Amino acid sequence: MGNISKDTHCNQDLCDSFCPSDQVECLKDKVLEVAGLSEIFKVLGDETRTKILYLLAHRKLCVCDIAVIMEMSLPAVSHHLRLLKALRLVKYARDGKMVYYSLDDEHIMNMIREAQEHFAEGR
Repeated sequence: MGNISKDTHCNQDLCDSFCPSDQVECLKDKVLEVAGLSEIFKVLGDETRTKILYLLAHRKLCVCDIAVIMEMSLPAVSHHLRLLKALRLVKYARDGKMVYYSLDDEHIMNMIREAQEHFAEGR
């Protein structure tokens, strides 16, 4: 990209039209609106975590239940839940000694449903 000028417009040799400066600034602001979203997509990019979220959309579960259903070790499930919790995708509630996990809100399930619909369209 050595042919890009200092004002971020394309070099005339590469581009037939120029986006006006005010539109460039507006679009730069738009890019900032999605900063950080890639972290959610990275977490969802792991099928195991997506499956855990899908399970939690159906009911609250403890780590032991998730481990049995997913045929995983307790430490592996805990690792995935820790990542999901860090991004506020899941929450937990204590009931005595037991800890139950659930979705933090419905937004993530809406994203999964949209992805399912998109995937189904391609078949």
